[in-house]
Amino acid sequence: MEKMNFETPDITAKNIEKIAEIFPNCITETTENGKLKKAINFEMLRQILSGDIADNNECYEFTWVGKKSAIIEANKSIRKTLRPCIDESVNFEKTENIYIEGDNLEVLKLLQESYLNKIKMIYIDPPYNTGNDFIYNDDFKMSEGEYLSISGKHDKNGKHLFRNTDTNGRFHSDWCSMIYSRLMLARNLLSDDGVIFISIDENEMDNLKKICDEIFGAQNRIPIFNRVTKKSSNNGNHFSPCIDYILIYAKKISAVPEYKIGMSYEITKRYNKKDEYFNERGSYQEVGLFMSALKHGGSSYPIECPDGTKVCPPDNQPWRWNEETFLKGKKENRIVFKKTKTSPLLDEQTGKRAEWNIYTKVYLKEREVSGMHPKNYSDAFQNTLASNELRKIGIPFDFAKPVELLEFLIGLQCDKNDIILDFFSGSATTAHAIMQLNAKDGGNRKFIMVQLPEPCDEKSEAFKAGYKNICEIGKERIRRAGDKIKSENPMTTENLDTGFRVLKLDSTNMEDVYYSPLEITQNMLMEQVENIKPDRTDLDLLFSCMLEWGLLLSMPYTAEKAENCTIHIVNNGDLIACFDKNIPESVMQIIAEKKPLMAVFRDLCFETSSGKINSNEIFKMISPDTRIKII
Repeated sequence: MEKMNFETPDITAKNIEKIAEIFPNCITETTENGKLKKAINFEMLRQILSGDIADNNECYEFTWVGKKSAIIEANKSIRKTLRPCIDESVNFEKTENIYIEGDNLEVLKLLQESYLNKIKMIYIDPPYNTGNDFIYNDDFKMSEGEYLSISGKHDKNGKHLFRNTDTNGRFHSDWCSMIYSRLMLARNLLSDDGVIFISIDENEMDNLKKICDEIFGAQNRIPIFNRVTKKSSNNGNHFSPCIDYILIYAKKISAVPEYKIGMSYEITKRYNKKDEYFNERGSYQEVGLFMSALKHGGSSYPIECPDGTKVCPPDNQPWRWNEETFLKGKKENRIVFKKTKTSPLLDEQTGKRAEWNIYTKVYLKEREVSGMHPKNYSDAFQNTLASNELRKIGIPFDFAKPVELLEFLIGLQCDKNDIILDFFSGSATTAHAIMQLNAKDGGNRKFIMVQLPEPCDEKSEAFKAGYKNICEIGKERIRRAGDKIKSENPMTTENLDTGFRVLKLDSTNMEDVYYSPLEITQNMLMEQVENIKPDRTDLDLLFSCMLEWGLLLSMPYTAEKAENCTIHIVNNGDLIACFDKNIPESVMQIIAEKKPLMAVFRDLCFETSSGKINSNEIFKMISPDTRIKII
């Protein structure tokens, strides 16, 4: 029987192991607090890579005050856990969706084992660095006096929450540090064909692009998507600020298929003409056979118009189609002649502007089949959409992104069974979009929403409506949106998953004595000291075990009774746990007969040492492949 760790991975130690696989001769040992640990011999590594080491100050580098601290912060292990909250959840036992309350930096650390390389898409809308407050509790190694002087809020544990305002001298540095550590951890969670989408405005767009180039690699950058936020505005000093940007990076660009879309959204508006053989060919749009801005490598040749005149492009420029393709298109009724006073074509005989222009038919049905690359600019997802969506379900929230925008992005990147993560969840637009898209195409995409329970401003409409923090808004939106989607589509959404498990970040379930057993005194042993905090439940312990063993937090869960003991079953028996005191051997036998991959018990499950030994023997006899751990 093994003892569980209940501590997030030391990412620095893992990186050392990776280097050891490539350069084992660069690994040495050092001491820390009197204990031996592995370390890197940088002089040896420098010698091996001597031709590729930057030894002077003249190298390309993007840095700021606090960058090194942000890297250390991302790699540092923590003793935290996620505690389930059934009362605030919807369909807790069966849903595959997750809603997590807590600081996203610490939550991302806790997800490293369970979701490593498993997330197909991450979308985040981090706080824009506009001079208004955004609050986080990162440690950037400031002096206590400096920290307290610019801090204005505290979390429930009395920890200072840092405000980043434009009066702060580290305005850009703090924002860069905040996002850098989170993106470092987020990259680990993406699958090889995974992609991250990040909404941002112009204030930090340039810095964010450099940060992402560094973390994800510039070679994995996908062109920026531009979104019009509003039709018109009188804000701004010179130009109206009405554009948002979405930076897009792949984990491995070679593994991400090209994005293709059908003729949805605003694109279909161009296909407003109908062919005479409508049932076979459908609607079409007209595209000029000569377009002066395009060079398609065709040829220049005269084309006879309906009145017998012949026309050519100006200056002997080529048509989009060569003559063979043109004749084939004409035979298939794909050529349209139109009289116009603004034709770019020339009459072959007179050399003057022709009376005719020539177009080709581009059929909607054919484009839908072959797909096309989406534009990286759109005015179809303006902020008024988001306001209307929230108004319809009675949710008071400002600055949300439109559901259709998230539907569009998810549709580009995700298959029907993928997992999508949003660790700046806000009002939970991403969750809303996933449920709505699943309702439309029968998908089973799953979401993980992460949000700091930041208090609502007492003057806000949300606070007046009874919402104390942003998490309350997000959870209520998911409930209402799920109900609305099902009520509007009762025949097709019977099996739609609109539930979610609420998990809340908290300190470890274990008392300090669990991590420092050498400090136990003889008196403690005589009193059979408890190593689990008194306010923790069986479910708290179960979910910490799932995190420890790297199991998905969405796995189905059931519980059953046996001789007054509660047996907790995860994923139909992959993990089975029982935390009752003095479990009888008959119950141990029932658990062993289920042949779980993993079984977890508490020390106090065994009345005596011989009871622990006997239980171990029961598993050896009935289910020898089960891994048993003790907490």
